[in-house]
Amino acid sequence: MHIMVYLSDKQLADRFAVSRRTIWNWFDAGHFPAPVRLSRSVTRWRLADVEAFENERIAASAA
Repeated sequence: MHIMVYLSDKQLADRFAVSRRTIWNWFDAGHFPAPVRLSRSVTRWRLADVEAFENERIAASAA
């Protein structure tokens, strides 16, 4: 069984040491994975998408 883990904008802001607004700005600018709308008032990011984003950034900086 595969468990899907989701992160809030607050959790992402803490993870990257930025503001919640910065997370949304990155997304709006096309520099961050798209969130998933789980309900009318709940938007989250898949942990797998965030980790893939991080791995791409690490690989790009090492090149």
